[in-house]
Amino acid sequence: MRKLFTALFTITFFIVFIGCYDNKEPQKESRLKLIKINLTKEEYAFAVSKDNTSLKNDLNEYINDIKNSGVFDSLVSIYMEKGNDSSKTGVKYTTAEVQKTEKNLIVVTNCPFEPFEYTKEDGLMYGIDIEIANAFAKQKGLELVVRNIDFDNILKEVSANKADIGMAGITVTEERKKICDFTDTYIKSAQKLVVDGKNTDFDKCGNIEEINSVLKSLTNKSIGFQEGTTGNLYIVGDGSNDFPGFSNIKPIGFNTPDSAIKNLLEGKIYAAILDDEPAKSLVDNINFKFMESSKLDR
Repeated sequence: MRKLFTALFTITFFIVFIGCYDNKEPQKESRLKLIKINLTKEEYAFAVSKDNTSLKNDLNEYINDIKNSGVFDSLVSIYMEKGNDSSKTGVKYTTAEVQKTEKNLIVVTNCPFEPFEYTKEDGLMYGIDIEIANAFAKQKGLELVVRNIDFDNILKEVSANKADIGMAGITVTEERKKICDFTDTYIKSAQKLVVDGKNTDFDKCGNIEEINSVLKSLTNKSIGFQEGTTGNLYIVGDGSNDFPGFSNIKPIGFNTPDSAIKNLLEGKIYAAILDDEPAKSLVDNINFKFMESSKLDR
């Protein structure tokens, strides 16, 4: 009996010892942290000119068809998951102004905004929006022309009939409806905060009210966003109850989500507020590289 007790004690001690040893192993932290609470509720749609009802109707019919057939869900899964590069279709793009004709379909977008639009080393543009634009153009027998421009100029180009469609993860708002018409919603999104991996200010927050409480308590902090987006509106405000803004925060706008994240990594801003999926994609990629480099340092 004593031998059995001794054996059990030895095994138990060994397990506890190993457990303690494992717990003392230094944990590698993430380089960036995505705060998972939605700060907004948004609906993405494609922008068209107010006088081009036929194009809007055609796009709505196409969106409805690919959703009902399951093609849309398959397309989204390809871009939301890592890999699947062989299933993605890239297209050529330009930054120059292009003359509209009856034979082309001009789409204006703002890149990078992964997974909706982004470029790769092959010089082509990829993404959910780009795949939809490419397939829609082929269905209509048109030549697709993709132009990469500043986000703030997309609705202006469409309303001036310099482009047929604006596709850039565009959130439909009442203000934007004054400029352009919009298709039916094709995907839902939200704004989220990204902070440094060591930042613990939001760790105990369980809802948007607690997030806002922390934001209101900040002093001498800068928060970045992509100019012209809902993130811009969330920080700066528009005087409404929905977007009162934060007068205590220094707002800093960037042309792309990548630029905001770059400045966050360099410690030039305290946080970034970005659209959900692009934020997740950027954070995942950076944290993966960070973890891989940490392994090499061991």
